[in-house]
Amino acid sequence: MSEKQEEKSGFHSPEQEPPGHTDAMVPQPDHGENSYEGHGRLDGLRALITGGDSGIGRAVAIAFAREGAAGVAINYLPDEQQDAEETASWIRKAGASAVLVPGDLREPETCGQVVESAVSKLGGLDILVNNAGFQHTKEGSGTIEGLQADLVERVFRTNVEAILWVTHAALPHLKEGSSIINTTSIQSYEPSAQFLDYAATKAAINSITVNLASQLGSKGIRVNAVAPGPIWTPLQPATRPPKELESFGAKAPLGRAGQPAEVAPAYVFLASPRDASYVSGSILGVTGGEATF
Repeated sequence: MSEKQEEKSGFHSPEQEPPGHTDAMVPQPDHGENSYEGHGRLDGLRALITGGDSGIGRAVAIAFAREGAAGVAINYLPDEQQDAEETASWIRKAGASAVLVPGDLREPETCGQVVESAVSKLGGLDILVNNAGFQHTKEGSGTIEGLQADLVERVFRTNVEAILWVTHAALPHLKEGSSIINTTSIQSYEPSAQFLDYAATKAAINSITVNLASQLGSKGIRVNAVAPGPIWTPLQPATRPPKELESFGAKAPLGRAGQPAEVAPAYVFLASPRDASYVSGSILGVTGGEATF
């Protein structure tokens, strides 16, 4: 790769602490605020997006609202209120109802409370996006030598257990034609050495997705997943050392990291009863060219 290519793919955002915040990022991510155009694919539907305050979650929330969703509920950690309010403002500008349901999904009870609050305020639920996730690679914490019990527990509880408990709570409210979309990762197919625990959770999500599709097919509920590659979200400066950010995404075949706005259309497609009515048990890669098989 040439020096020019390396320079074009670099990010120089200040280091943050997890979970990270959008306004501190340099450059600012593109969530489709000024570019996404809806075409009525989700008219009248109601969605809950976990991890919906920023990054991919924000881009999906904006896209869903502009596709005609009646309401979009976003879940987020309580200290991400500022990002959540910003996302809610974009949802409302698109003419949809915005519902804020903060809560740490590491606890099963909170998963249930978040779902019930969202359903109550939305008046029902048609689409569930399990997008909340956590990773941590600073100081070698994602290697076998550097594993830290508290971080491993947080990664597995956030990335895997929360999907099970949120889906469990949402299932009674879903009906034929409803859709569940999980966020997995290119790491489930091409794991980086320093992402030992994180990559394992994403492989587990692939399995959960296929299993749920099999279990829920008879109910007419579709279950799929999106596997993003290197995407510029707050998770990156909050969980990676600054040196790594300088070449973030440069190894992708397209030679750069992706923006959240480039991932959101995959979720719209999978959520759309018109466009993806016979799609279930699939994992759609948005990876800049990295293989997801």
